[in-house]
Order: sequence, then C-alpha cells, then structure tokens
Amino acid sequence: MRNILIIVDMQNDFIDGALGTKEACQIIEPVAEKIRGFHGDIYGTLDTHGADYMDTQEGKNLPVPHCIYGEDGWALQSDILSALADTKAEVHDFCRKSTFGSIELANLIAKEYEEDLEIELIGLCTDICVISNAMLLKATLPEAKIIVDASCCAGVTPQSHENALEAMKACQIIIQ
Repeated sequence: MRNILIIVDMQNDFIDGALGTKEACQIIEPVAEKIRGFHGDIYGTLDTHGADYMDTQEGKNLPVPHCIYGEDGWALQSDILSALADTKAEVHDFCRKSTFGSIELANLIAKEYEEDLEIELIGLCTDICVISNAMLLKATLPEAKIIVDASCCAGVTPQSHENALEAMKACQIIIQ
C-alpha cells in the first residue's frame, strides 16, 4: 500500500494572520509531529491569490485579502517548514491553488500512483479546503482509502469543523 499525506493550506494567514483562529494555532504541533513521523509521500496545497483578490468571486464573497502570493501570510508556517525539513518522508509538490480544491493535485496523484492508495489529509480549513480536496480525491480515485485526521485539522469555527467531518463521513471518507 502506498501512503500519501496531503498538507492543506498550513499557511500563516490561516493560522495567525488575516483568517487565523485559535483552533488553527492549536493544531500546529500535532501537524508538525505527524509530518515528522510520516512514512510515505507528502504533497500539499498553498492557497494562492494575487493583488486582484477583491475582484474575484471569492473576494466578493469573503472580502478579506489573504494568502497573497509573495507576502508573509502566503508562506507555510515556520514550524511546518521545519517539520518538512526534518521528515524522512519523500516531500513532493505543493500545488498552488486559487480556489478551495486543487484539481491539479488530484490529477497529479492519479497520474503518479496506480492502485492500493491510502491518502490522509490534514490542515486548514476543514470546512472549506480540506473537504474540497478530500472530495476531489474521492471523485478522482474512488478506490483509494481517503482519511482525514480530525485532530490535525481546524475549521473556520468548531461547529463548521464538526459539520464538515460529518459530511465527509457520509461520502465514505474515514475520519480519525
């Protein structure tokens, strides 16, 4: 079985920046430990916007500029970067995405791996980008075992985090 860990948007703006939450801050250490102890292949996503963010569909619905490419809020959180440097796992691409889910990531994994996959997702935000990526992966690789580690995720609110976990369970995504 091939093991893949996907780190979703563990960027400064989602942790202690423009859209940060105390729950996001609380998962930094568990996420870093999971990365350090993981054996397999690691991929990730980076929410990426430009200076025109407020003119986009997302910007009109969420008028909080965040994850602007090249700014500090766009960067991966420093403890996560350290964990990636420390891991013995094979670290692959971190796909930039301008929307919630990364079609590029789902297609990349489908192209690179054939069968017998276990894909685990961790990161932010459970109710937006984690669920979007989990659903894209489930649709692209229906026979892969898709897992979300709830202790290494945080939502916009604790309630929306729980709602997203329940929705993923209904779609045959394993919640740990």
